[in-house]
Order: sequence, then C-alpha cells, then structure tokens
Amino acid sequence: MPRVKLVLEYDGTNYVGWQIQDNGPSVQGRVQRAVQQLVGAPVTLVAAGRTDSGVHARGQVVAFDSPRQLPLKAYWMGLNSLLPEDIAVVRAEEVRDDFDPRRWSDGKRYRYLVSNKRSRTPLRRLTHWEIFQPLNLAAMIEGSKHLLGRHDYSAFRASDCQAAHATRKLSRVEVSGAAGDELTFVVEGTAFLKHMVRNLVGTLVDVGRGRHPPTWIKEVLEGRDRTKAGPTAPAHGLCLDEVFYGVGPREGGTDDD
Repeated sequence: MPRVKLVLEYDGTNYVGWQIQDNGPSVQGRVQRAVQQLVGAPVTLVAAGRTDSGVHARGQVVAFDSPRQLPLKAYWMGLNSLLPEDIAVVRAEEVRDDFDPRRWSDGKRYRYLVSNKRSRTPLRRLTHWEIFQPLNLAAMIEGSKHLLGRHDYSAFRASDCQAAHATRKLSRVEVSGAAGDELTFVVEGTAFLKHMVRNLVGTLVDVGRGRHPPTWIKEVLEGRDRTKAGPTAPAHGLCLDEVFYGVGPREGGTDDD
C-alpha cells in the first residue's frame, strides 16, 4: 500500500477552508472525494496545515495511503480530471510509509497581497486586500524587522487559538512592492498560530497608514496583548506558498499549527 504525497494549488474563495466542516464545502472534502473515485476505496487525507475559509494555496502538501498501486501520472492528471477548476494537483510522488506532512515540515512560507491603488481593481478582488489610502512602504519595512526571530507571538494569535503556547520562530518577514500599486508581505517560519500571518499584516498596515511609528511593532510584540495589535487582515489576500521539508522528521517534533 503506497503512501502518496500531493502538492496542491487552490483558490479558497468558495470553500470553508481546508478541513471538512458541516457548514459548507471544504478543500479536503473535494480532494478526498476525487481520490476515492480514483482508487475505488475510502481514504483519509492528512495535510501540512489547515487553511482558513477564503485562504488560497500554491503549495499545500497532503498525503494518504493508496489501496492501489497506480502510476504517479494517475495521481496527477487523473485526479485533475476529477477535481473542480479551482483545485489542482501540481505534483505527486511516493514517499516513506511514515511520512507526515505536518510533523515532517521544517517550516512554511506564506504570501499576503495588498492592492494599494486609489480605486477598486476587479481583477484583484479575490486575491488582494484592497486599501485605497496610500501606504508608507518604508515604515512597514522598518516595522517588520522587529518581528524576526524567536518570540512569544501572543499579540498576534486569534482569541480562539488552541495552540499550547505562542512561541514561534520567524526567519523571514519582508514587505516589498510599490505604494500606490501592489504590495507583497512574505512570512516564513517553523510554524504558525491561528490567524498569525493575517494579524501581522494588519498590524504592519496600521504602521503603513501612519497610525503608529515602526517601533510600535516591538511594543505590541513585547506586550503580548492581542487587543493592542492591528486588525486581522482579510482571508482572501493570504496564500500558503510552500511547505519546506528536509530528509526526514523534524528533530524535536513540531510546534502546534
């Protein structure tokens, strides 16, 4: 019984998130149904992380045990023929029997997009947070530097986050682009708290709007109080870009996602 790893790309607009829920269609449900059609038997998918309702992915990683030995092309092109247009398999491979997409992950990269034009941009409405007020790019870049490293990110976790602790390590927090057009926020870390990236972006945008100086980011981080940070950025601007892996399980296990 081979264990198969899939890398998925999807538009999360029409889904309640990755995980199967009672309140609407999920990405997991759609993919799981397609896999079961392909292999002719029930399967359970495990993923590298749960994306929220409306969040997109370019590099979500999932795995399952296939009851049939099929050519890898079947798990790629075959599944794509069964999946809706807003979900696609971009890569498939056989992996070790003990491969776990979450516990083996060395980290993830998320990308958040902001459209900063003065008027609405219909082609960006499902993938960007549209902010019409001019943003100060230099101030956001300066503020982002305070978020790097290993910290307690309690100020940036959702109120209903169930992670055992809020300590995480961020190796990359970058803001780039052009004020008045498109801005990109890239965040890389070993693991993330619920809504963490969206809360970081919302807080940086408050700095970009001139509501606070860049040093305020450091004060918020050290204060560990969610009510003192900026708003949660809308889900549709966020994309899970890539999940990183080494040659085996991550030493010491994994942080909570």
